[in-house]
Amino acid sequence: MSRTKKIIKWSVITIVILVISLTAFGYWFMGLIVADKPMYEGITKTRSSDLTYLINDSVEYRGKILAVVTSTAEMGTSGKSTGYELTELSRAYYVFMANGFEVEVASPLGGQPPVVIDDDDVGSYDYAFMNDSAAQYKVNNTLALADITASDYAGVYFVGGKGAMFDFPDNASIQNLVRELYENDKVVGAVCHGPAALVNVSLSDGKALLANKTVSSFTNEEELFLIPDAPEIFPFMLQTKLIESGASFQEGSLYLENVVTDGNLITGQNPWSTWAVAESMIEVLGYTPKPRTITAEEISVAILNMYARLGYEQARQLLAKNLNEGTPIHRELLAVHSIISAMQWKLGTTIDLIRLLAYAKSKK
Repeated sequence: MSRTKKIIKWSVITIVILVISLTAFGYWFMGLIVADKPMYEGITKTRSSDLTYLINDSVEYRGKILAVVTSTAEMGTSGKSTGYELTELSRAYYVFMANGFEVEVASPLGGQPPVVIDDDDVGSYDYAFMNDSAAQYKVNNTLALADITASDYAGVYFVGGKGAMFDFPDNASIQNLVRELYENDKVVGAVCHGPAALVNVSLSDGKALLANKTVSSFTNEEELFLIPDAPEIFPFMLQTKLIESGASFQEGSLYLENVVTDGNLITGQNPWSTWAVAESMIEVLGYTPKPRTITAEEISVAILNMYARLGYEQARQLLAKNLNEGTPIHRELLAVHSIISAMQWKLGTTIDLIRLLAYAKSKK
């Protein structure tokens, strides 16, 4: 057999073995993710009345919080659709309600804003929100920001969504609203791209709101991982702009919960920070947040954060503790982060996260 034929023969054999190995690994990997019993069976039918967290245990009426969403449906001229992130509104909405606050929803243009619904991230609270006729009326008929009276509210919460990068920063109504609430010791909260509302706010003395403040938001790394051409699409990179506006930026781990409280200003890094931002706002308003059953997604995020801070063994111990207590784990989230690590060529992290997945599977 000629040398060329031998090379071809062994190349084909190598490719076949590689394909078989990858296919076998794929089946094994998927087996780590798929739960024995569907965790979310019937979840799409969830209603707010099904959420025991929302049962009012004599929580008195405490006022109103304004949630602000974007009116922008396209990322500049890129042709890419956008809007506000459903999960960043729905979860905070119910936290505010459960803690005695009425929630009103506003947008720069008023009316029905565009919404982004990521099916992979939607949970029971989000489906409850979509099945909640009162909540849906509010989001389909948002108040125009120009018609808002700041003194009516105990605080404002800026919902993320990439559209916020376009219609939040230069909106005079937003700037006036934030200034008045902040200077009257009301609470100002924002998550993910929501902090874009803060970058051009000046206080009555002419100083920038963000001067010497510590904040967080969707990071440059998170943005560029998802949208490599983000600098060409967006008017600015949010992390960079916040720093340019005088803020000290606190960056957490990629796509994991990170919340910063600086006085009456609360900011969160990404969608996984929504619960904590809303509950931190309740605390700043002077109340103890109502106890809530932590979701499987939050527990998985906590395990991932533990791994990022302290390594595999500490993360495994936290995972074991939750499994022993019968707490559901969002294994898909662990899998996604293992894939993200692989895409970044962080192979040690990828292996560790797969080990955590395998451990979780072995305890089922």
